[in-house]
Amino acid sequence: MRTSTGLRALVVAAVAALVAACGQDTPSALERARADVSAKERALQDAEAASQEANATFCASAAGYVDALDRYGDLLVSTAPTVGDVATAGDDLRQPRADVADDADAAQDAHAAVLDAQAALAQAQAALTELEASATASGAPVEPAEPPEVTATPLAPADAVERVRQADAELTAVQQQIDDDTPLREASERFNAAAVALEAAWLQLYAATGCLTDAEQAAAHDVVAARTSTLQESLSATGHYTGTIDGIYGPATVAAVESLQSAHGLPVTGTVDRATDAALRSELAAQGDAAASSAVASTAALQQTLHLFGYWDGPVDGQWSDALTQALVTFQTDLGVPATGAVDAATVAAVQAAVAASLAANTPSAPEVSATS
Repeated sequence: MRTSTGLRALVVAAVAALVAACGQDTPSALERARADVSAKERALQDAEAASQEANATFCASAAGYVDALDRYGDLLVSTAPTVGDVATAGDDLRQPRADVADDADAAQDAHAAVLDAQAALAQAQAALTELEASATASGAPVEPAEPPEVTATPLAPADAVERVRQADAELTAVQQQIDDDTPLREASERFNAAAVALEAAWLQLYAATGCLTDAEQAAAHDVVAARTSTLQESLSATGHYTGTIDGIYGPATVAAVESLQSAHGLPVTGTVDRATDAALRSELAAQGDAAASSAVASTAALQQTLHLFGYWDGPVDGQWSDALTQALVTFQTDLGVPATGAVDAATVAAVQAAVAASLAANTPSAPEVSATS
């Protein structure tokens, strides 16, 4: 009898424990779901940190590759490759190219990991939301989880990546076509044209990938716009460009450059390399009209003026260059006028005032920065 009573008590206790456990099924599931969301949030944070690090590494190697390319492309700093450089067809580009390719793949993989982590977190949040809704319907008290703010590092536009791939393939093709029988001038022109196209494509990708700060992008835009305006003016004077002088290197400008290149039997790339620049200058010189002469004289006058105020230490030769554009931008900034990199009415008026002030003091001096600049 005592045994029967003890057995009965044991069964009752077991049933009670089972009932209690069943009663805790929903809260336990909620706890597991919340823990899963927390784990997925941490995983996303880790993936984002890894992606930022991979992007930083890519930006550094991309800058190194652009610098190596510029030895042949001359978009940033004017250089003069030797006969040996052309003969070896840019052997010194191979390692930087391999580095940036590996780092680009790593950045892509890191970005994909961020997207995977976002998807996993979203799935975990959806499961938690469903459990919370069920618990709320049953009357159990529930503290809803707040969804985290999720951001992903943007990738470069597909068209920018494709331009780099095409330009890289074109440079490789040019390298393969240059041999001991290729005339030096032809080899130099072809290699420089391909290098310019690839460097320009990489600069676009560099900016599109977020490697430049907002301030750097704004400065780069100003320099490019000023240089493009000057190019458009020259192309217009030679009859290759009929559009608006707007500083935008768009389809009309590309077509004008291609027209110039085609007329001189140069590689038709739509970008300005050394040979294209020389061809444009030759057309301007051949015209011999007032407009062409005035353009050269105006540039020389600008160089002399900037030299007078200590902003230009290059030659006074009437040849426009990136260095001259940058010097003018700095000058305009200190004058307190819009830093367009082009000589406009505001700049001329400010220069005249600065010159007048210098003459009054009987000594040339740098313009004072305006209080509002």
